[in-house]
Amino acid sequence: MKLRPITSFLSLLSLLIVSNGSAQENEDLKTHGHSHYKSHSNVVGHKLIFPSEVPDRIIINLTADPSHSFAVNWRTEQSVDSAFVEVALESHGPELRLPGNSRNILATTQLFENENTRDNEPKVQAAYHSALVDSLEPGKTYVYRVGYGAPNANTWSEWFQIEMPSKDIDEPFSFVYFGDAQNDVKSMWSRVIRKSYKMVPDVDFMLHAGDLINHSESNEEWGEWFYAGSYIHATVPSVMTPGNHEYRDGELSSLWRPQFNLPQNGPILEEMETYYTIDYQNMKLVSFDAEHFDEHPESRKKVMEWLEKTLSSNTSKWITIFMHYPIYSTAKGRDNKELREALKPLIDQYKVDLVLQGHDHTYARGNDLNKDQGKTIVSDVGTIYAVSVSGPKMYESQDQDWMARRGEYTQLFQIITVSKNTIKYQAFTPLGGFYDSFELQKDNYGTKKLINQEVELPLRLKKDLIGE
Repeated sequence: MKLRPITSFLSLLSLLIVSNGSAQENEDLKTHGHSHYKSHSNVVGHKLIFPSEVPDRIIINLTADPSHSFAVNWRTEQSVDSAFVEVALESHGPELRLPGNSRNILATTQLFENENTRDNEPKVQAAYHSALVDSLEPGKTYVYRVGYGAPNANTWSEWFQIEMPSKDIDEPFSFVYFGDAQNDVKSMWSRVIRKSYKMVPDVDFMLHAGDLINHSESNEEWGEWFYAGSYIHATVPSVMTPGNHEYRDGELSSLWRPQFNLPQNGPILEEMETYYTIDYQNMKLVSFDAEHFDEHPESRKKVMEWLEKTLSSNTSKWITIFMHYPIYSTAKGRDNKELREALKPLIDQYKVDLVLQGHDHTYARGNDLNKDQGKTIVSDVGTIYAVSVSGPKMYESQDQDWMARRGEYTQLFQIITVSKNTIKYQAFTPLGGFYDSFELQKDNYGTKKLINQEVELPLRLKKDLIGE
């Protein structure tokens, strides 16, 4: 009997909360043109899609001069028509806030409304801001924040740290290579990028080989991608090349350039920021837009002239090309013959070291010299090709001569460490399982030796894991 008054009070309180929630929802519809969600999960979903005055989707990208600069992009609602990056040398205490210890850089602002891929998604109006932070010293640690308004206003982000590459180009560095994230990004890919960061918290940058999301114009899916990486995107520089899912009907996603700030040193349509090159320490990185190459044959001559000029003028010890479509695919019926016939002669001629790819939703690593892939040591080896997948969408593969290691139904990320004479490559699962590893050694004459290393996990094939 004593419980009844309490129960009645709770029921009344519940009704009041629901009633107030409905009133708030109606008010939101009048003010914003959309309603705020009631449940916690929907509140998170709302924040993934719609911007506010507070910066979100903050990401830093490598520039063409990564030892002295970095690029940063972020998003707000459209009422923020001008915004800034504030940057300072990192300090042991809060003195970085004192006058004269930091500098402000005015961002370039673009007001934007996207047309979503999927009919059930609302259109989103946003302001995208981008800036180049330059005149930095190699080897120094900096902090930055983005926003606008008074120094103590809540319209600023938190301060983020970034360490610039060393002025010694032979000093070792590491990066993480991801194949397609693409599907269930918030749910299933977040643990992959977070595990990689946990394993190498001092990683220098992250590299994405296309198909970051599934629908090129989906604000919700891009929101999931930024949510999954969270502050990692704002503290570890990224480079990315587009896949076929960043395109629709032959056109690059309208969100690509507003969201990212990549080098504009490509062959044609430089503003695309999809073909570009970066000299990072003693490695030349080349982003090759394989989907654009496939969809726009009229541009291929200029693209190939740019690629040959890029490779022939290289002075770095190591060369890595990253792109979406594989030179050697992992399954029959997925062969990219035109791409291989166009690129393979230049890859061979200029002795490219690594080609990092996605698209096939399986794993494979090897070379095309058809030497005994079972050997621990392979002398005078050529280019190493890798195909990987970091998201949960999985296909099957077929064993082929070029493969030294393959796998199915396994989410992976690769930690690649580059030093003066050695590249160390390691592939891991989200559980931290050690799936593939090799060292590539190169002497001063350019002769390379491959050393395959022992790993803890056996070959993983779908038929053995979940049956036919």
